[in-house]
Amino acid sequence: MCGRFSITTPPEAMRSLFGYVDEPAFPPRYNIAPSQPVPIVIREQDGQGGSRRRFLLVRWGLVPSWAKEMPQSILINARAETIAEKPSFRGAFRHHRALMPADGFYEWKSQGAGPKQPFFIRRRDRKPFAMAAVWDIWMPAGGSELDSCAIVTTEANETLKAVHHRMPVILDEKDWDLWLDPGATEKELLALLRPAPDNLMEAIPVSTRINRVANDDPSLQERALAEAEPERAPRPKKRAEDTRQMGLF
Repeated sequence: MCGRFSITTPPEAMRSLFGYVDEPAFPPRYNIAPSQPVPIVIREQDGQGGSRRRFLLVRWGLVPSWAKEMPQSILINARAETIAEKPSFRGAFRHHRALMPADGFYEWKSQGAGPKQPFFIRRRDRKPFAMAAVWDIWMPAGGSELDSCAIVTTEANETLKAVHHRMPVILDEKDWDLWLDPGATEKELLALLRPAPDNLMEAIPVSTRINRVANDDPSLQERALAEAEPERAPRPKKRAEDTRQMGLF
């Protein structure tokens, strides 16, 4: 899965790479977590018979358009193997595909009884990339509409298998237009949902500071080994509830 990622490329450089018409100003983020606003790039009609790419801020955690209420679990990832059939994702897969800009993501590796070792995974050439994503528009009863998204994941390549068995689908730049093309066939789209080449990415061990959502600074991406969490003092035993009238005061 992919549960955290980063975007630190300057906005103008991101705009130039992804070719959207908007001029958003967003700060560098080193620890983006589920339910937070994230940027995606979509394709829309320009009103003159053509189309253009647009920048859109959405909630990370898909809420399908047909949902009657907010799902209890956050749908942050959509498995490539079942995305065309799963009710939560198939509509978005057919009609609302997007590029999710990133310059790295995080995964955690189990280490026996010790703390999990987090890894920052980036391109070897340090360039930003696009993760395949789907998005949807939800209109709750009596509320304003919510745009939300999920990252498409696939099995890990040989480079990342030692860390985690899943990874985001990282689209080759030559395939961005096809992924966004409303006329693309299901067969064409599913063919794009494959692991990245083994030599594209590298995994850097980083500090367990990444575990805290409040931590959001460049040091999170520095090489470090996992450190044990400090022991917390035991909580005091809870007193039995006093049911007498005076026990309420």
